[in-house]
Amino acid sequence: MTNDRDNAGMMTAMFRDRDSAERAYNELRSRGYDKDNINVVMSDDARKRHFGDNPENTELGNKSLEGAGAGSAIGGTLGAIVGAVAAIGTSIAIPGLGLIVAGPLAAGLAGAGAGGLTGGLIGALVGAGIPEERAKVYESGIKEGNIVLGFKPETDEDARYFETHFQSNRGEHIYY
Repeated sequence: MTNDRDNAGMMTAMFRDRDSAERAYNELRSRGYDKDNINVVMSDDARKRHFGDNPENTELGNKSLEGAGAGSAIGGTLGAIVGAVAAIGTSIAIPGLGLIVAGPLAAGLAGAGAGGLTGGLIGALVGAGIPEERAKVYESGIKEGNIVLGFKPETDEDARYFETHFQSNRGEHIYY
């Protein structure tokens, strides 16, 4: 790891269950990371399975619900996607891919436009700066109902801390 935080990449991890993902998400929040700087990617089916009809009882559930609500208003056009992101912050649902995306990644995907999503989930993730080999692993996991979290560590110490924290909370495929 380097000390040049401006060029540092995103740290990502995949979680198979809601409890593990929520522990990781809550730890990010408790260490000072703003909810709008934490990426959350899951399938709409996973959102329904993990959070049911009442996701409002947790911050991670709220974040996934915001994305789902935006999806119903998007309609798939670039103008609508950008408008939805501007209206609700940084959470969107991506029609055709069945994904809920929240955080800076959502804004980046919206900026790419609907045409940029024709490559499917891998194309969307690679377009957001996630290496293709990592995107393929995450695509498989997301299709299986897993939740992917990502953020840009502010320090090398944070990166090391969260690598250990994610591992202890059953995080898989942790990349930085």
